[in-house]
This record gives sequence, C-alpha cells and structure tokens, in this order.
Amino acid sequence: MRHRLPRRSPVLPIVVGIVLALVAGVGAIRAVWVDTLNASAGDPPGVERAGLGDRADRAEARAARCDGVPLSAPRELRGIWITTVENIDWPSRPGLPVDQIKAEYLSWLDLAQQRNLNAVFVHVRPSGDALWPSQYAPWSEWITGVRGQGPGFDLMQWMIDETHRRDIEFHAWFNPYRGSQPAPAGAGPDIDALAPDHPLRKHPEWAVVYPSAGTTGSRLHFNPGIPEARKFVEDSMLEAVEKYDVDGVHFDDFFYQYPVGKQDFPDDAAYRQYGGGKSKADWRRDNVNQLVQEMSQRIKQLKPWVKFGISPFGIWRNSATDPSGSPTRGLQSYDDIYADTRLWVREQWLDYIVPQLYWNIGFDVADYAKLLPWWAGVVKDTRVQLYIGQADYRVGQSGPWSDPGELDRELALNRTYQQVTGSIHFSAKSVRADALGSVSKYAAHFYATPALPPVMRWLPNAAPAAPVVRSRADGDNVELSWTGRGVSAAVYRVENDTARLVATRRGGDGEFTGPKGTYCVTELDRSWNEGPPGESPPPG
Repeated sequence: MRHRLPRRSPVLPIVVGIVLALVAGVGAIRAVWVDTLNASAGDPPGVERAGLGDRADRAEARAARCDGVPLSAPRELRGIWITTVENIDWPSRPGLPVDQIKAEYLSWLDLAQQRNLNAVFVHVRPSGDALWPSQYAPWSEWITGVRGQGPGFDLMQWMIDETHRRDIEFHAWFNPYRGSQPAPAGAGPDIDALAPDHPLRKHPEWAVVYPSAGTTGSRLHFNPGIPEARKFVEDSMLEAVEKYDVDGVHFDDFFYQYPVGKQDFPDDAAYRQYGGGKSKADWRRDNVNQLVQEMSQRIKQLKPWVKFGISPFGIWRNSATDPSGSPTRGLQSYDDIYADTRLWVREQWLDYIVPQLYWNIGFDVADYAKLLPWWAGVVKDTRVQLYIGQADYRVGQSGPWSDPGELDRELALNRTYQQVTGSIHFSAKSVRADALGSVSKYAAHFYATPALPPVMRWLPNAAPAAPVVRSRADGDNVELSWTGRGVSAAVYRVENDTARLVATRRGGDGEFTGPKGTYCVTELDRSWNEGPPGESPPPG
C-alpha cells in the first residue's frame, strides 16, 4: 500500500506542469495545499471520538460506573503498517529460518504493545501472491526467497493467533491489482519469471505491463478493465476472509498505477470491449468503483463483522479542477489514478478511510493543517470513520521533518476534530527506529495509556454481560481474575473520581495484577461493543 521506498517515498511524475520541490531523501513527495476548513461540530452517525462519542455513547458512559464513578476509556484506532514487499519491515530478509521469521513478527507485536497500539496492518498480498496457502495465488517470495515456495506452515493462521493473543486487531492488507514487483528484486514485466502457478501465467490475457518494459519500475498488473480479472482478484482476497479470523480487509492507494511520464496505461483493447460508451477516464474510475463496491458487499455477506478500509493518496481533486476539491496543486487521485475516494465515503462502501497525509504543518503546497479539515468534512454526515496515515518514515529528513515535534503537533491537531478517530503510522520500522525521539515524544503525550478501538455501530452488536470478578491481595498488589463470555476484556482502576482503562486482555476469562486499589472489568464483543462492568470484591 504505502509509497515507494517502495511505499512512502516515491518519485512521482510532474503533475499539471507543477514541480513539487519537496524533501530530499528517497524522492519527491506527492504534494498539495488546501484551504483551512472549520472543524464541524458533532460526530457523524456511528463515529466515536477518543473519549467522547455520540450522545448514546455518552449516556452509556454515564450509566456504566465502577464503585460509583464513571468508566473512562479512550476510543481510538492506533495502528502500524507492517510491510512485507521487498522486506521493508518483515521479514528482515527472505529465506530466514522459521524460528527467526516468527521471532521477528513477535517483536513487532511487542512494539505495538509497548506503544499502546491496538491494530496492525500486515501486507499479505503484495503482488498477486499470498502469505497463506492459497488456491488463487502462489506463496510470496518475500518470505522464503523463492517465488511460490511456502515456509512449511500456515503463516497467516499463526500471525492472527499471535496478534489476537495480545488483544490487537489484525487487518489483512492487500494490493488488488499488482502482479509483480519491479526487477531485479521482483519478476518485473516478465511473465515467465513469475512463480509457476501465478495466475497471470495461466491468464496472460489479464496481464498489463506498466510502465513499459525497459522503463524503471516496469511491472505486471492485473487489468482492472477485464471483469473476469476483477472477479478473480476479489475471490483471491475473499479467500483469506473466509479462511481466517481477520478483523479487517485493507487496501492502499494502488489500483491503477501512478502515471509514469507520458506513458498511458495500455488497456485500449479492454476499453474497446468493455468501455460501453464511457470516456476512458470514466470507465477506469468505474472499474475501480466496482471493485470497491463489490468487495464491500461481499465482505459483509461473508462475515458482517469484518471491517473494510482503504488508505488512499491524500488528494482527491484540486479545487481548480473541481470546486468540491481541496485547493491543492498536486496529483489528483480522481484524475490521475482513477480512484474516486470521496465517492467511496459518500456511498459508505467503506467502514473507515485513512488518507495518507504525509506533509508537514505549514508546508506551503501541502499543509497538513488544511488537508485534515478537508477530510473531516468529507466524512461528516457519513458513518465512515476517519483515521490519518502518519509519515513516521519522514522524520529526520531535511527541513521541517528535522524537528522531532512535527508528528506530535499533527496528532495534537487530529484531536481537535471529532471526526478523526485514529492514526496509522508508516511504517513499523520507522516507529521502532524512533528517529530524533519523535515516537517517544508523541507516544508520551497521546499513547501513554491503552485505548479501545472505536465502535462501528452498524456492525453486529452483541455486548456481553458483566463478568464474574475475583480478587486477592498480594503484598502491595491486587491479583484479579474473572470469567465471562466476551471476545476481549477491559480492566479499569478507580483513580479519584474516574475509573480509567489500565489494560485489555483477549478472551472472556483473564487475569491482571496491579497496585492496590478498586478495579472493575468489562467484556467486549469482537466489534468492541462493551458490556456492563463487573466489580472486584475487596481482596481477601
């Protein structure tokens, strides 16, 4: 999903004649600037702001009490992207022993726990391949180093089990239409270099080479304009939803390839056959819209509780092109990559959207402080939750990103908009590197305590009953244990006039040890709907 480096630091083409002289480092950043919009009052239906929520949520919070005081738990999605393509994050290199593959993944979960994160977004379909034994796709080369060769066990099942053991959400991150990675690391434009069972070897009529062979970055794509190819791509992703207990299906911004120079995506034959009288641009947008709408419907038909979200490029359209757009001067996802991101929100095909806002506050052509309210306005009056893609990978670059407080200020600004209900950080290795101490800085201010993911009230709601809680004194500590029927449990400790969230545990039964005090435990369903608290009796 994420930009090139391979992902977040691509070298993008010149857009509408404007050269965006951005940060040095790994290439020019896609740029934009936007007029300031006012934060809108009130939450969109079904959306909770961290610690706030809609009126029904506030009423429930008032009703739920522990030892006579109200419960308080931040409601905020906090995530990291874990990139497998080209081994950016994990595994550190292909062909590692199984024990090291596992140890490295567990280290990312350790990091998530240490930083009080509650979701990971794992790259499980980088390029028409899979990180699970699939009947639709070969094993990813980034695991074993051999295209089509698996590690000898069900990696996906193991990852999900270990992630859930920590009470962290597992979102399966897919690139729908990518067929290969550029050579020499990947197969490039050469179908014969793909794994023997790669679907594009079986269906070369679905394959598109873009940019053209001999151009830097040349690779294979599934043609989005061929209905049979789109159906196959959907089926291959839905296989993972059917087989595994994923919490979410996640796409990034790669549908049609970002433009390279003046090369056009070579889909003329498909357009002649399937264009139906539309302009080529409208036809391409419709192809992507159909994928998004059909995936939304099919996911919910298969497992209604699985969330569906997309992390698009941060610009929909420039206001010079469309008055409804942001006043930007950069690449437009609507026009240049045929991704009508605003439509997906307005039609509520998504449960959440994560615009990649990888620009600093005050940047003259890409002001984070102006794009943020524009996106808040997009989700307003919809049920779609807004998370923000944060550019941890840029910290330490020259200019404003040499300031370790940039992300800290961005997260502070996020919290001034009720529509913003979380952040996802790109990428895992940048969060671990903590360049300039920036992660420690924002984590101390905003992630110092655990948080529950925001509730999506349109998903199945089966809030469990209160658990039975027991306690036992152990010196200066209290040992809690409880039994219940939830998917997860939340532990609260009374501090002055509030019972604050101090821990979560996976499963209905659990244990917790903490300093002496008064505690309560609640149970949650898999959509994070919370039941009433069970109070701990005085420890005996």
